[in-house]
Amino acid sequence: MSELLKVPTMADFMAEGKQPEILFWVGSAGSFDDRAKKITKAFVKILNKANVDFAVLGTEESCTGDVAKRAGNEFLFQMQAVTNIEVLNAYQIKKIVTCDPHSFNCLKNEYPSLGGQYEVLHHTQFINQLIAAGRLEGLNDTYKGKRITFHDPCYLGRANNEYDAPREVLQKTKATLTEMKRHKRTALCCGAGGGQMFKEPEKGDMDINVLRTEGALETNPDIIATGCPYCNTMMTDGVKAKEKESEVQVLDIAELIANAQGL
Repeated sequence: MSELLKVPTMADFMAEGKQPEILFWVGSAGSFDDRAKKITKAFVKILNKANVDFAVLGTEESCTGDVAKRAGNEFLFQMQAVTNIEVLNAYQIKKIVTCDPHSFNCLKNEYPSLGGQYEVLHHTQFINQLIAAGRLEGLNDTYKGKRITFHDPCYLGRANNEYDAPREVLQKTKATLTEMKRHKRTALCCGAGGGQMFKEPEKGDMDINVLRTEGALETNPDIIATGCPYCNTMMTDGVKAKEKESEVQVLDIAELIANAQGL
C-alpha cells in the first residue's frame, strides 16, 4: 500500500509565513533519474516519519552547476549558481540537506564566494542526527545478519572528510559492515565524478566502475551501500557487468533506513 508522500514547497511555507526546519535540495538525479527518484522518495518517507518540517523548491530548483564547473565551464556554473542563490536568499534559507554529495560539496564550498551562505548537510549526516536525537526510532531486523559494504562517495569522503556518518547510520541497521580494501581516504572513485557520468570512458583495460565493483564483491556482500545517486548507477552497472544482480543489491543508505523502518 503506497501512502501519499507529504512534500511541501517553499512557496507553500512562504504563503503561510513560515520557515521550514530544513530545505531538502533534491538535485538533478533525484528529480529526473528513475532510479534516483526512489532514493528521493525513501528520504522523504524518513523525513515524514521523523516529523521534520521540510520543504523543497520544486520547479524553482535548478542544477547547482557542479557538472558545468567540473567540465571546465566556469561561466555556466556561475550563471546557474547565482540564479539558485537568488532564489535561496529570497526565501531566507539557512539549512539545506541533500542526498547528492556533488550538490552538497557545491552548495557548501562553492556557493559562499558567490553570496550563498548556508549550513549544508548530506542526508547521511542528517539521518544520523535524527537517530541520535531520538526522532527516528524503531529500526527493525530487516538487515540483521546481512553483509553490507559501503562505497565512499568522493565528494563526501575525500572532498569533505565525512566518513563516520554513513557508517554510524549503517551500524543501526544491525547488519555486518565489511570494509573494502580501498575505503575511506583510499577509496576508489566510482567513475562518475567530475562530469565523467555524461561521457564515454577513455580507452583502457577496464571501466573504473567495474574495478570498484570488483573491490566491493571481494567483501562477499549481500548489499553494496551508497550515499550518492551517481555512485548508485555506476555500482549497479558494475554488478550487472559481473552478472551478480541476483545475489547483490545496490541500495542508498536512505533506502536501507526506510526499509528498516518498514516505510
